[in-house]
Amino acid sequence: MRFLPACAAICLAAASGGVCAAQDIYIHAPAAVTAGDEAKLSTSGSGKATFYLSGPGVSRKTDISLGEEIPLRAQDLRVAGRYLAVACSSTCRSTTFYVSAAQPETLAFLVHPSRVPVAQSDAVSGVALPFDQFHNLVLTPLNVNFQLTAGNASLLSRAAPTRDGIAWFRSSSGRAAGTLQVTASLDNVPVLRAVQEVASDPCNLRINGQRTPAGISVQTEPVHDCAGNAVPDGTIVTFTATDAGGKSTVDAPIKHGIARAEIESSSATVITAASGVVMGNELRLGAQR
Repeated sequence: MRFLPACAAICLAAASGGVCAAQDIYIHAPAAVTAGDEAKLSTSGSGKATFYLSGPGVSRKTDISLGEEIPLRAQDLRVAGRYLAVACSSTCRSTTFYVSAAQPETLAFLVHPSRVPVAQSDAVSGVALPFDQFHNLVLTPLNVNFQLTAGNASLLSRAAPTRDGIAWFRSSSGRAAGTLQVTASLDNVPVLRAVQEVASDPCNLRINGQRTPAGISVQTEPVHDCAGNAVPDGTIVTFTATDAGGKSTVDAPIKHGIARAEIESSSATVITAASGVVMGNELRLGAQR
């Protein structure tokens, strides 16, 4: 403890003058202290002494009278944690006490991810951490209410207890593309986050086409995922054409829900399409006349 060498120096100086008499000193701390509250320490003995207070948010030294209470200011006890109190006269005595967080004032809320495909199991997660007005993490068990809403549908409504100051949830995403509202509340104070739900991989990919003077024009039907959501524009569909000359591929982005491609081929041709791991139907066209 950093204060004891100074106390020993005081005693050594007094001893050199022949006045270092032994004296019992006792210092007692309250059983519970809350951040931001005033507190008092009790002492025993008589005469003057030096008091030291060290903690996460304070380090100070004052003169005290033994046998009287030592007031601790509220501003010195704003940070939760372990504190050390030392009283030194001819000898030194110390005590420790803990300052706990005050009542929760704010709620930190983190949600992952910010963008998620629809109909994914355990795809959305979040953690909430309550803090008091002095930014101390509140370790006392509390119930945090989590709610997930997609449109008019409720995906989750649950109260989760905090453990070591943390409450969390994990949930599947909804089935409709759009904004997923995620709310955490504590004592009727809500914190809102938004997750963008997007269409999943294409499903039931179908194509059709016809011959043109330049070759073959092929396109998909409107592309949706398995939940019926339109797949976003820019998603790539790969068309593969096989004819007497071999195999060729064309990558085409979806625009306005449909992917289109022009393929140069005059012989009998078999065309397939794929997007990700999803295969479409097979299209067979005869040779150009």
